Amino acid sequence: MITLDYSTTASFDIDCQQGFTPLCPLELPVPDGDTIVSELNHQSTFAKYRLCSKDAHPPQAVWRATETTPQFTPMKLQNSNMFWNMHCMVGTQGFELIPGLPKMSSYDFFIYKGVETDLHPYSPIYHDLDKKISTGIIEWLKAKGVRTVIVGGLALNYCMGEGALDLQAAGFDVIVNLAATKGLGSQEDLDKYVKVLREAQIVCIENSNMLTVA
Repeated sequence: MITLDYSTTASFDIDCQQGFTPLCPLELPVPDGDTIVSELNHQSTFAKYRLCSKDAHPPQAVWRATETTPQFTPMKLQNSNMFWNMHCMVGTQGFELIPGLPKMSSYDFFIYKGVETDLHPYSPIYHDLDKKISTGIIEWLKAKGVRTVIVGGLALNYCMGEGALDLQAAGFDVIVNLAATKGLGSQEDLDKYVKVLREAQIVCIENSNMLTVA
């Protein structure tokens, strides 16, 4: 059991959008990605603040996959390193949060990323792949006196994981709720990624029942 200080804890829903779930099978569906809502909502009850990030991509994105450059084809732009199927475009179903999550206006803080045609960041902490342009999350959390961040979202071994690592590097105590995230790849691949998170001193818990507040 992990005992938290409610007043200095935040919960972070990273890219929990329909475009990353089987609800939008032509985008980037993460298997069972639509099943994490109850855990995201439960983990937020242990935190004073709740944050959210969303991909907000334009239809003219330079990383848009085609027949000649299919998804996962590497590309060598400064802030787009791979071609992807179009996903989470503003105004589409894929852009919307998974049903059961709060409205955006109910969150204490949220950011959009990937709005520019040539930017495809993974971490919600920075707008660029070089991690020089802050989205403001680190600064906001520090201004609020937050020390611990409980993280969930999609996908485990992409945006959510990158965000967790960046928060840890910024000096926060990070807890990844494995029941509030799903990943892409084999179970072996996902187990290896969880090991990377733990080696970075990130606490990975099986579910939010392992949390309590002082």
